[in-house]
Amino acid sequence: MLIDSMFTGQTFALIGAALAVILAGMGSAKGVSMVGEAATGLLTEDPSKSGKALILQALPGTQGIYGLITAFLIIFKIGLLGTPVELTVPQGMYFLMAALPIAVVGYFSAIKQAKVAASGIHLIAKRPDEVGKAITGAALVETYAIFAVLISMLLILFAKV
Repeated sequence: MLIDSMFTGQTFALIGAALAVILAGMGSAKGVSMVGEAATGLLTEDPSKSGKALILQALPGTQGIYGLITAFLIIFKIGLLGTPVELTVPQGMYFLMAALPIAVVGYFSAIKQAKVAASGIHLIAKRPDEVGKAITGAALVETYAIFAVLISMLLILFAKV
């Protein structure tokens, strides 16, 4: 009976919120650290490029923010901070599935974006005036995280509970 009481609609919705934060956050943490390692190497040679490097290092962190926003939307939608909404198991599973686009895409796109941003660090080491190209290249990867968070948000906002 304890297992039956654990698998509620509310539980599945909260698992979705947790996955959005955990996976997108893990990708962002890994991505920011990858670019940070490259930036540190650059800054040992030329500390004056720290502003340019910081912009590139911050870019992979946005996926974690998108995961956090998605989790907050789920928490608000199911009334966790007010009067909780009684969710059926299928409704809870719906929220879990709605969180997956940003959870999965957020994880992978943060890491891929970090690889492009780290390459951008190498570019500005040799050609500091090309920072715009380095940022643009990394920002293009961000597009897919934006698509994913948009889908997750729309699914959550228009959910029938």
